[in-house]
Amino acid sequence: MPARQRRYFLKDKETKALLTKITEKLKLNTEQLFEDKTNFEIVEVDFGDVFLVNGKPLMFKTGQEVYPTLAFEKFLTMAPRVVVDMGAIPYVCKGANIMAPGIRRLEGEFGKGDIVLIVDEKHGKTLALGESLQSSEEAKNIKQGPIIKNLHFVSDKVWSYIKQFIN
Repeated sequence: MPARQRRYFLKDKETKALLTKITEKLKLNTEQLFEDKTNFEIVEVDFGDVFLVNGKPLMFKTGQEVYPTLAFEKFLTMAPRVVVDMGAIPYVCKGANIMAPGIRRLEGEFGKGDIVLIVDEKHGKTLALGESLQSSEEAKNIKQGPIIKNLHFVSDKVWSYIKQFIN
C-alpha cells in the first residue's frame, strides 16, 4: 500500500479533458470504452495517479501520460496484440522491453507510438501493455532489437495497487 494516498472525484471539465486525452492516446472513441454515465475518481499515490471509472481502476497517469491498466477489459479486447514466446515471460514481467527475437506473431495493425497488449503464446494471458517503437508492418521485418517499450506489466507498482479493486 502506498504511503501517500488522496482520493476525489473529477469535475465535468476535468473529465472531458481526460476523455479527450484517452481518445488521442488509444485511438479509440471513448463511447466504445465507457458507458454513458461514468464517474471518474482519481486516486493520487506515490507512483502517479490511478483513475477509477465507476469504481474500477481502468487508467493510470505517470508524468503527463495516461495509459490503460491491465484491468481495463474492454480496452484489452480491442487492442492489437503482440504474442511472445514462453521464454520472454519472466523478462516481460520484470519490466523488460519486448525484443524482436521473442515475438511469435502480431495480431492487429498498429502504428509507431500506439498502445499494444503483450500476451503469452501458450495461454494468451495478458502480461503487459506497451508502446510500439515501430509500426506493425515495420516490426514484421525486424529481426533484432526492441519492438515494444514496456509501460505496465503484471507485478509492477500499478498492478500491485489496483489488485485491491479487482474482484
